Amino acid sequence: MPLNRRQFIHATAATGLALSGVPFIHAAPKAKQYRTALIGSGWWGMNILKEAMAGGQCKAVALCDVDQNALELAAEEVTDLSGDTPKTYGDFRELLDKEKIDIAIIATPDHWHALNTIAAIDKGAHIFVEKPTGHTIMESRAMLNAAQASGRVIQVGLHRRIGPHYVSGMKFLKDGGAGDIGMVRTFVHSRGGAELPNKNSEVPDGLDWEMYCGPAPLRPFNSRIHPGGFRNFLDYANGTLGDWGVHWLDQVLLWTDEKYPRKVYSTGGRPIKGEAVLNETEQTTDAPDMQVATFEFESFTATWEHRRFAGNETEKHSIGCYFYGTKGTFHMGWRDGWTFYPADGKGEVLHHNAQHQEPDGHSITALWADFMNSIETGKKPVCDIESSHRSTNMSLLGMLSYKLGRSVEWDGVKERCVGDEQANGLLKREYRGDWKYPIA
Repeated sequence: MPLNRRQFIHATAATGLALSGVPFIHAAPKAKQYRTALIGSGWWGMNILKEAMAGGQCKAVALCDVDQNALELAAEEVTDLSGDTPKTYGDFRELLDKEKIDIAIIATPDHWHALNTIAAIDKGAHIFVEKPTGHTIMESRAMLNAAQASGRVIQVGLHRRIGPHYVSGMKFLKDGGAGDIGMVRTFVHSRGGAELPNKNSEVPDGLDWEMYCGPAPLRPFNSRIHPGGFRNFLDYANGTLGDWGVHWLDQVLLWTDEKYPRKVYSTGGRPIKGEAVLNETEQTTDAPDMQVATFEFESFTATWEHRRFAGNETEKHSIGCYFYGTKGTFHMGWRDGWTFYPADGKGEVLHHNAQHQEPDGHSITALWADFMNSIETGKKPVCDIESSHRSTNMSLLGMLSYKLGRSVEWDGVKERCVGDEQANGLLKREYRGDWKYPIA
């Protein structure tokens, strides 16, 4: 017998609970309960919210999503976990006007991060926002300015800062374990092939596509964009460099005392996926399927590279950072932990296994606990907005150079491209319709 829509939602929620590994949350409340709202209630946003609820200090009072199907599923999951019935909204502005919240979790597509975050800060909320901090550099700067003026705690989802092997590996590097480092190579490689255009279609029932696009261009609806595929459409995100790259470039900035590169050059394209397609009947992604970026610092050079084809079977590692030093090569990885290879090939290879929160291989539990501690103590969170802004800028500068097709010289203090108004024009973009670009 076929399931109706509501039965399907119940069944899917039950399956999600079984697979999530998150226990039913009926813990006794602690001294203070933080009224918490989730803006962007898809899979990843719900992962974060479930960690918040599991900590015992957060009450999920409201959820927001432009997709009513995802919103209803998320609300029922919250009720099943906690017994609470959150209010649901299709517009974050209405939520913020009607609900007095202490914490906002922002897990929307990248092009919404700035407007969502700044609006929630204006209502007095502390913020947990997914990386990257903005779709453009001036959006990210506007978020930073709003946060600093408010005194609110802002935690960014750069969870690779807090996982045990990342912490121990960074200590090894800072203690000189790899010697003097002159070059860092960051990379992500995965398998893939040619991309055929996907047919555009009518907007699904329950999805507010106009609101999904918001300040970004209004493309025809395509199932390759939503749900989940937005990261490889440059109207809504910044491809692999803006998604994976920000994590690994963040590791570079954690290691060095330098705060920003002085020169950036990036090249790439779509040699395997093919030319991007966008018309009234069909479209493809338009992010590069391969890209190389060079970041020139005062005392070293860092590179980024990704391929969405061919994998990386000829090397030991397919993701992470290689730090090349006088004592040897250090690899900071993901599921493979970290490894140090001595330069002479004779010394002991050192290795530290990864310790992750499964099944996703991330460290959201620890990152959320750090966020709550910062709210209660005033201590700066581990993924504070200022340093996260600088890491985001690294990936955005790489994309800026890629779009220009040439290098740019970067003044990190003024956050301007030196003597280059064409490049500076890409530090922001025009918003669509009545949406107002945030003032930086």
